[in-house]
Amino acid sequence: MDNGMEGMLDTYLLETEGLLDRLDEMLIADEKVGDFSTDDVNEIFRIMHTIKGSSAMMEFNSLSVIAHHIEDLFFYIRDKGIDTLSTEQKKELFNLMFRSEDYLRSGVDKVKNGEPLEENHDEFNASINDFLKKISNSGDDSLEETSEGADGQSPVAAADSLTITNLPDDPKAEVFCHVYLEEGVGMENLRAFMIVNAVRESEIEFRYYPSDMDSNPSTAQAIIDEGFYFAFDSSEAANKAELVLREQPHILSYEFINASKAKETPMPEQQPEEIVEKQPAPQAAQKQEAPAQKQAENKSQPQQKQSAPVKQSLISVNLQKLDSLNDLVGEIVITESMVTSSPVLKLLPQESMDTFMKSARQLRKLTDDLQDISMSLRMVSISGVFQKMNRIVRDMKQKLNKDVKLTIIGEDTEVDKTIVDSLQDPLMHIVRNSMDHGIEETSEERIAAGKNPQGELILSASHNSSEVIISVTDDGYGMDPEKLLDKAEEKGILTKPRHEYSKKEALGLIMLPGFSTNQQVTEYSGRGVGMDVVKKNLESVGGTISITSELGEGSTFTMKIPLTMAIMDGMKVMVGDTIFTIPIANIRSSFKIDNAEVILDENGNEMVERLDTFYPIVRLKDFYHINGLYDDLKDGVLIWVEAGDRSCCLFVDDLIGEQQVVVKPLPQYFNPYNLKDYGINGCSILGDGNICIIIDVLGIYNQAVENT
Repeated sequence: MDNGMEGMLDTYLLETEGLLDRLDEMLIADEKVGDFSTDDVNEIFRIMHTIKGSSAMMEFNSLSVIAHHIEDLFFYIRDKGIDTLSTEQKKELFNLMFRSEDYLRSGVDKVKNGEPLEENHDEFNASINDFLKKISNSGDDSLEETSEGADGQSPVAAADSLTITNLPDDPKAEVFCHVYLEEGVGMENLRAFMIVNAVRESEIEFRYYPSDMDSNPSTAQAIIDEGFYFAFDSSEAANKAELVLREQPHILSYEFINASKAKETPMPEQQPEEIVEKQPAPQAAQKQEAPAQKQAENKSQPQQKQSAPVKQSLISVNLQKLDSLNDLVGEIVITESMVTSSPVLKLLPQESMDTFMKSARQLRKLTDDLQDISMSLRMVSISGVFQKMNRIVRDMKQKLNKDVKLTIIGEDTEVDKTIVDSLQDPLMHIVRNSMDHGIEETSEERIAAGKNPQGELILSASHNSSEVIISVTDDGYGMDPEKLLDKAEEKGILTKPRHEYSKKEALGLIMLPGFSTNQQVTEYSGRGVGMDVVKKNLESVGGTISITSELGEGSTFTMKIPLTMAIMDGMKVMVGDTIFTIPIANIRSSFKIDNAEVILDENGNEMVERLDTFYPIVRLKDFYHINGLYDDLKDGVLIWVEAGDRSCCLFVDDLIGEQQVVVKPLPQYFNPYNLKDYGINGCSILGDGNICIIIDVLGIYNQAVENT
């Protein structure tokens, strides 16, 4: 695939996924009130028309055909009014639209993964057509699909009964096509000529009127008032042209007129919309206006000059380009640090040094601003991920027959795009777990427990200076630590005597691979996979998860994730000649102690008390087998760090200071060594060009504390 087609495919995927997300939001909101609004009916029609046209352009015919059938359905609903549907029919329409969305989304996923699309979609098309026939009482003669009439006739054949005056003087023509453009498109004569050329490229023989539309600008007003015509010598040519017209932009409506019938039948005194069968407007953004009404308005009002279209204020950018920009900004930050800390500066006279430092401060300010902008470009709202949970809750409510409402808080919270992408699977597993395991089975059971008959699932997001905090809370059963320990003991996955497990550790057992409390496998749970995937996915982006639960009151899953993985605030510490950086987000405090404050556990490991809790001490010089300046704890500094529900104290020689650092991934040839498991999260380049290791607190805790 060349770069041009690849760019078009990226644009297609971005646009289509955005439209399907918008469709999902509308369906969820409308189903809650049990009805479609008129605006939403129009919006769904436009969404399906756009997907139909763009899919046809990309030659994804199966997606185009499905979207076309749904477009026909909503053309009828828009024309007749949503209020003509009964309550049961609206429920059926909601289910049909959710199925249609899933079908289209699965097709888009296949396109994204390079997989072939399904060619046989007759069964699904039939379900849409059956519903269309049902709501039209199967005998409404006014209903005709875009490609066929209700009796199987083509639009041209269905035009035999139509009559119209003021047709072009073309004795050879057997069928005319009368086309109206959308209002305000500008340069109507050239717009019409572009449509003429599109039909001509299909090797169809025809004539068009006004015949000088391409060279005579004055024809623009006539096209605005009266439209323009195609003249075909056969019905076959007209039928082929109709397939092309269906895909053209800026068409308000088009109609086919049998020339011989129009001449034989006298013109009755009635409005054009009563005698001419309209075809759906390909991209009409509002309800179609009748041509006669449109002409009357144009004649009664002076023609106003069309204002220039408003330019889009948003632009889609390839994520790789943003990655490259962040890398470049990181290099600028490093270079600026190298320049301002250069040893050569010590040789400058004081006056020159003052001038240099003034310029350096201005450079630092501009560099910080550039950093902030480059990071903000990658920040996106978490609302897209949250809204997808609406659909999961909706489907599970129906299949599990549970009455549950989803409450979303803080959906405008912004997070790095890479992290948002990695959040969807963890959230999906947690929401499914809460719906299946957490919420009581029946409303009667909840009432008996003194609760609201309707269960509630709360999805919230907030952030502090360095991380986003996402929680999923249910008001269901809650978790019994004793039952969790019983199940873990039965499966043989306890790593220490049962009585040594705290409540928090017992709740954490559900994150182990293979752990499940379900007695049988269901569609949503029971296989022992899911929650361990949540933990791994979060840890891969530097996040953690913790669980709190009260029996009979519900459970809360809390995820803490860094706002961005590119640039972070860190505390530089010294161990011998080696410099480490500890993320500020993981540091609770730093302090000095006397040897009398240190105690030993039963295994001889050093511990220190803070806030009535004892925390293990990890000597970095021993952990990494490097030379340090101090062996006596009172001579160095202890840094109290935490990652999720794990906490310990790191012993270092000295603190250097806080600094914003650029996170550099380790070279790929280090991958087989799993350095992250040994507390190395990456590296950064200091101002003097030296490498600084960035510490992963969770990795150190797992290796130095849990494995001892």
